[in-house]
Amino acid sequence: MFRQTHIRLTFINSIVFIVLISILGSIIYFYTDNKLYQDVNQSLMESVNHFQQPMGPENKQADNLDGNEAEPKFMRRDPRITTLIWDEKGQLLAEQDRGTALFQDNANLIRPKKYGTLEDVEVENFTFRYMAFKAELPQIGKITVQVIRNVDSEKDLLNRLLLIMLIGCGVGIICAVVSGYFLAGRALVPIKKSWQKQQEFVSDASHELRTPLAVIQAKTDILFRSPSATIQEKILDISTISKESRRLSKLVTNLLTLARSDSDQIEMKKSTFQLDELLSEIIQQYEDIALYQEKTLKLETVEPVTFFADKERIHQLIVILLDNAIKYTKEGGEISLSCTQSHSSIFLKINDTGIGIPEQDIPKIFDRFYQSDKARTAAEGTGLGLSIAKWIIEKHHGKTKVQSVLGQGTKIEITFPKSQK
Repeated sequence: MFRQTHIRLTFINSIVFIVLISILGSIIYFYTDNKLYQDVNQSLMESVNHFQQPMGPENKQADNLDGNEAEPKFMRRDPRITTLIWDEKGQLLAEQDRGTALFQDNANLIRPKKYGTLEDVEVENFTFRYMAFKAELPQIGKITVQVIRNVDSEKDLLNRLLLIMLIGCGVGIICAVVSGYFLAGRALVPIKKSWQKQQEFVSDASHELRTPLAVIQAKTDILFRSPSATIQEKILDISTISKESRRLSKLVTNLLTLARSDSDQIEMKKSTFQLDELLSEIIQQYEDIALYQEKTLKLETVEPVTFFADKERIHQLIVILLDNAIKYTKEGGEISLSCTQSHSSIFLKINDTGIGIPEQDIPKIFDRFYQSDKARTAAEGTGLGLSIAKWIIEKHHGKTKVQSVLGQGTKIEITFPKSQK
């Protein structure tokens, strides 16, 4: 599945790079073309404008053009421009720069076809750009004046530039494909991780759901084998079914909470309440349980703490942490809760003298379905409580600090900003 996606992303990234390279190359080429021929066009236009200016008395004297007499004195501003004179019949009368038979021998090719516009023409592997216009001389009559300039150097430069750009584009395409493949791989990394986590989540959830269901099914089959038995006789089996049903219900509720939290379907309903009072209420609810298990539960609050948060979720967070602390604290142990505040933060702390957590396991305790070494404790759980606690903390922009020593206990400190978004 990821192989095909990798290929598609590589193709898309490569196309994007190739299009960008092509656009950049086209911009460079046409900009250079414009700049190279700008001077050529300007010099031709200036020559045409100069020729079309009313001629003074000195320019009105012209001898006949087919003899050895002087030619009309057309003035040029650019020495690279040649001026050709054509009669009404299309015959070349004069060439301002003598010494070459190129234009005479190729009169049919060089003869202007359009007037008033810049045109290109190729003659014997030479490229020329010209502009022609009609004029009239007193002694000659109607003529066509053609100003022409060789543009081989400009054309050669553009051809070399085009060749370099084609080679560069070829190299760029190869680099684009390699880069596209690399970037596609990088883009798939978080997707692969998410997919792997999802697969692990489904596998772990299936395992956790299968265990209580198997127990319920087994105990139910036992009850069906003794239809005449009384409730008192089968009280242990019924109690087990009830216990596993409650565990299954809790597990499904937690899974639903995590699934909804992943899709941001649960909104935090924040309001102002007294955090110290909430801690007192929770302590009172758990005092009897702690007393029954011969554990000490106390509240260490030095001042009232006003908190703007989702009271229901904070209650759920404290219950999860307190339940874990009681679960992993042996008889005679102590669990304490406290809340304090500073100018910008609120601190919630829970300490216990329980079995502790191995140092290498501390970063993993908030992962879903993660449970520390079960050989050290008989406590049962699904490994989802602390994942929900982590989600609640993140939704309130809190930070968690965990300190634990094996055999001595665990300290968890959560810091919430007073200014909640």
